Amino acid sequence: MSITKEKTKVLVDEFKKHPKDTGNSSTQVAILTERIQNLTEHLKDRPKDFASRQGLFKMVGKRRRLLNYVKSSDQAQYQKLIQRLDLRK
Repeated sequence: MSITKEKTKVLVDEFKKHPKDTGNSSTQVAILTERIQNLTEHLKDRPKDFASRQGLFKMVGKRRRLLNYVKSSDQAQYQKLIQRLDLRK
């Protein structure tokens, strides 16, 4: 259900802007997207897990806020990010 350290490292390496970058908004969106996908799969098997559902809603809201920030600061980066992560919009 949780994301592994190796998967997190792969996502950070893919979305970083410079060699020492580990937490820019694009990277955070990518990691949240992976966690959301994992939790969605978990909830398909366990539809009555309301605590996890609440956590999922919080993660989706946080990703939405981060995406709004990326969109307002760098439109080109936003377009590239939503295409790479295959998000709606």
